[in-house]
Parts: sequence; C-alpha cells; structure tokens
Amino acid sequence: MSTQYLAVASTSKDSKVFGENNDTPETLGEQEMVTVFADPVNFNVKHPLHSQWTMWYDNPGKKANQASWSQNLKEIVTFDTVEDFWGIYNNVVRPSDLLPGSNYHLFKTGIKPMWEDPSNANGGKWVVQLPKRTGEHINTLWLYIMLECIGEGFQYEHEVCGGVVSIRKGFYRISLWMRIANNKEICESIGRHLKSTLSLQPNQTIEFQSHSDAVKSGSCNKDRYTL
Repeated sequence: MSTQYLAVASTSKDSKVFGENNDTPETLGEQEMVTVFADPVNFNVKHPLHSQWTMWYDNPGKKANQASWSQNLKEIVTFDTVEDFWGIYNNVVRPSDLLPGSNYHLFKTGIKPMWEDPSNANGGKWVVQLPKRTGEHINTLWLYIMLECIGEGFQYEHEVCGGVVSIRKGFYRISLWMRIANNKEICESIGRHLKSTLSLQPNQTIEFQSHSDAVKSGSCNKDRYTL
C-alpha cells in the first residue's frame, strides 16, 4: 500500500488521498456502505492497513539508564485501519508541544522500540537532526514519516520497523529504524526515500547508525552511511 492512499490535510506538501473511493458510497444489498470520506461522522466502512502498528511514548528524564528508560516506555495504542490512525493522530499531543526529553515511537506491532528487540538487534536507524527553529513544522514532518511507514511507501518496506520523533532542549530528531544494517544498497535506498519524504535539501546530511555499534559503545556515535 503506497502513500497515494493516505489522506493528508492541506499543507506545504502535495495532499494525498487515502482510499480509492473517497467520494462515492458503495451499496451492498439494502445496506449502504459509507466511507469516512463520504461521511466523517457516520461512516461504517474502515480501510485496513497491511500491517498493525503500535504507538509508544516515553520521557525518561535526564538521568535515565537502560532499566529506568524501559520502565518509562509506555504503549499508547495499537491500530490497523486508516480511520483509527486518523482518530489517534487527531487526539494525541503534537510533538512540538511535548516536554524536552520526550519521544514518540511508531512501530509495527510486535516490535518494541528497543535495540534489544530481535527485529532491531541486527539493524540500525537513519537519523535526521533538525534545529529547534523548525518549530511546529516538526509536526508535519513526523506525520509524513508515519504516513510513509503505515502506507508501506518504502521500496523495501519489509525492512522498516518503525519511526521515532525525539524532542530535545536544543533540537528535534527523527529516526527511521530498520531490520538490517549491513546491506548498503538497501539502507541507502531507504535513506534517499526518507530525504525525499521530508523534502530535505541536497546538502542536508542524514546519518545511518547501527544498533550493534551503539550497544558496544553505549551510544550511537558511529555512522555506517551518510547521505
């Protein structure tokens, strides 16, 4: 499922539409099948996603270690339809309004947003760091990442585990987590798609960091690839 199916409110980026029949209700016998696009209040049809997704939140504080961080990681909600996604998106605090130190994680259900999870253990993440002056635009960028993930928009979608938006005192950070780290072709393909999704300038660099390198060093400070 590509992001051509994802409905996005009008922004600086081209709007996209989620649902092949957004205007015309279908009929089945005597029952009228109404989509959310025809009647946002009284719809009775939901559009399933290819995968189920879970949103997580944490704000561990300045002195958190791995154990205390895990305890602060909270599962918010799981969803598997387009309509449920938009219901959640419209009722959670926007990233720009979160306290510094906070993180939202959106991962395929069954994968925890932790290095140690089996789906992440041999993988890594593309990291995009953005200045605090990005302001409320971080909300739009995070939306684009979520839509690209749940819409199966990446060429190697099966290698994508999820995305993270991190709020820090002096910057924002968006990360895209992957199952693999040692296939340069696949990693760079997804990285280029990520840059395009965020409409980054050619001279804006993104970095790929391996989780195994982070486990060894205690932090993600070694870049495998850059674009």
